[in-house]
Amino acid sequence: MEPTALTAAPLDRAAGYALLEELAGPQTSAATLQGLDDLAPGFPDWIVTSLFGGTYQRPGLALRDRQIANLAALTALGGVEPQLADHVRNSLRAGLGREEITEVLVHLAPYVGVPKALAGLRVAAAAFAEQA
Repeated sequence: MEPTALTAAPLDRAAGYALLEELAGPQTSAATLQGLDDLAPGFPDWIVTSLFGGTYQRPGLALRDRQIANLAALTALGGVEPQLADHVRNSLRAGLGREEITEVLVHLAPYVGVPKALAGLRVAAAAFAEQA
């Protein structure tokens, strides 16, 4: 199949940065991105453009549903607590309540294992405490 016959993927850099700022806040996103860019130049721009300006821009799922998927995937992975904490905060900003986030993590226990679900709950509890 020729690439010209494929549907073009949305890659909207400006929309990606706007969404990241909406979810993470302007200071958080700028500080996080700058620190990562100092270490790996260009990598944060690729992340924002391809994920927040690409995957997140696809039709078919609401932002809150994407955040539920992120919570589930990051909890299942384990060992990615900083990213999970970011997505707990992002989920709150996307309209999920603390109870909904907690229930997502509890619901995962039989699928990803109790230890990973508990680790996710610890991360969520810390993120909730920051918001208080």
